[in-house]
Amino acid sequence: MGESMNEGVAAPLRVGLVGAGFISRMYFDTLNRIQDDVRLVRIADVDLDRAAEAGAAQGVPGGSVDELLADPDIDLVLNLTIPAAHAEVATRSLEAGKHIYGEKPLTVTVAEARSVLDLAQQHGLWVGCAPDTVLGTGIQTARRAVDDGMIGRPVAATATMAIPGHEAWHPNPDFYYSPGGGPLYDMGPYYLHALITLLGPVARVSASASRPMQERVIASGPRAGERVPVLTDTHITGLLEHVNGAITTLTMSFDTVGTTAVPIEVHGVEGSLIVPDPNEFSGTTSLKRRGADWTELPVSAGYEGSARGFGLLDFHRTPAGETPRADAGIAFHALDIMESMMRSSVEGRRLDLLPAAERPRAVPLTSI
Repeated sequence: MGESMNEGVAAPLRVGLVGAGFISRMYFDTLNRIQDDVRLVRIADVDLDRAAEAGAAQGVPGGSVDELLADPDIDLVLNLTIPAAHAEVATRSLEAGKHIYGEKPLTVTVAEARSVLDLAQQHGLWVGCAPDTVLGTGIQTARRAVDDGMIGRPVAATATMAIPGHEAWHPNPDFYYSPGGGPLYDMGPYYLHALITLLGPVARVSASASRPMQERVIASGPRAGERVPVLTDTHITGLLEHVNGAITTLTMSFDTVGTTAVPIEVHGVEGSLIVPDPNEFSGTTSLKRRGADWTELPVSAGYEGSARGFGLLDFHRTPAGETPRADAGIAFHALDIMESMMRSSVEGRRLDLLPAAERPRAVPLTSI
């Protein structure tokens, strides 16, 4: 959280990646595309063999986290570890004098996140966080429609993610049913970052949650048939009261067979928008105004062809004095929303949120 430290430096941002698991493949694809701006220089993993294999494939050294943090040629650590390790890796990276950009969520708790952001401020370093899907043409085109007044004053939104549990396809789904997992912490950041981008920060929340099944059965892989205990709520519905007065109904569930609901709709006094899937970088935005049919809007904003890792590109290109769009401020706010929703479901009352950063700057239509 904070301003870009680039100060116009044209040299590539040198990145060390920690956590060479499944998600790293998507980042490798992106880093290979944007290497004139952001260059991968080292890979680390707790599994040294996996780190060495990934390093060999990418043409960079692969080894331990200690080796990566000690490397003076790394400007920023890209943290792709499991959420439980996010705070530790971020803290160690900042203490080593390196910026940090991580996968969502920022940390598992607001208290951990506050500690990380305070440390970054002490060291004059930047913290960024995924999801950066909001930088793509999908959400940004929808945002431009809102900003241009196409729907008039925003009054409401609905956001729905209702699917079967990940045990249907994931060979090791334990994390999704542990504290810090569940549909809200797993998929909520995509929806919340999009809603904050579209409608601005949230002032207060209320929510209810349930856990219909006490265990899940793994359907594929070597552990097929094994039962996994459910240790967190798997269906959450909440109301988000935005600072601008709009009210969002958010539903996140691992307890449905499916839904016909679109991921996000935004409604204003003069029109409504169907917003693309916030887990994707592109997609079609549709607009309906009073007395008119639904129409598809042309792409008008966002990074064209963006993918996971474009938050790093945006950081590198942000002028001195401006805040990068994937700044941890939005991720901290999303984490506060999620933690407060879970607390509201237990306490049975509306909860005010911590003061939030302003919504990030819009992304003009940009090709790289």
